[in-house]
Amino acid sequence: MAEPDVYLSVIVPAYNEANRLTKTLKRFQEYFATKPFSYEIIIAADGPRDNTIEVAKKLSSEIKNVKIIERRNNRGKGFTVREGMLHAKGRIRLFADADNSTDISHFDKMRPLFDKGYDVVICSRDNKDAEGAKQEYPQPFLKRLAGNMGNLFIQLVAVRGIWDTQCGFKAFRDHAAENIFSRTKINRFGFDIEVLAIAKFLHYKIGIIPAHWINDPSSTVNLFSYFQVLLETIKIRLNFLMGKYKS
Repeated sequence: MAEPDVYLSVIVPAYNEANRLTKTLKRFQEYFATKPFSYEIIIAADGPRDNTIEVAKKLSSEIKNVKIIERRNNRGKGFTVREGMLHAKGRIRLFADADNSTDISHFDKMRPLFDKGYDVVICSRDNKDAEGAKQEYPQPFLKRLAGNMGNLFIQLVAVRGIWDTQCGFKAFRDHAAENIFSRTKINRFGFDIEVLAIAKFLHYKIGIIPAHWINDPSSTVNLFSYFQVLLETIKIRLNFLMGKYKS
């Protein structure tokens, strides 16, 4: 028996997200209740130390079309999103952060770009990428400084022309998702950069929409994570030089 067609897969990477999943999935449920297209929600557990998986299982019995990847060992956000993307069935595959800081309704702005033939559509919190981008509550000064300095480095080394590579709301056509994520090597936070660099390498058409982003003060991203991203950016450049993304 053929599997039912799925228009949109939403992959939610989840480390220790027991306290945030319920609110986010109920918001997803509210959003999808008004939409005519088919969908699936994939909670991809990344070896959580709390009861994220148990909460996800409970929610899957209450909310439609929720699936769970129950991985008990921690491998990193990049590994987790890759796993979800390659497991998904949707014709469009979106990954979204578990805190819903970029609300699921942003997908409404993505759809017209996919209808116009774009292969990849991302959200940006930077006006230089997309007019109207907005951060509801600015991040602390050190995070903003690290982000701005880091982005200049990222553009120089790996991804030119995109000012916000790290917003956790990116969508891909199925063929692009499979072609890009089957090549990725980065398992931690630098994976966003790698994904965009590979998309450019494969000459995929990339669209950008403005994000109305609400910072979550309990975010697990810290200054060490920024330095890790910069090191991984160098690794991505070396991977290209060694031809590791060619197939």
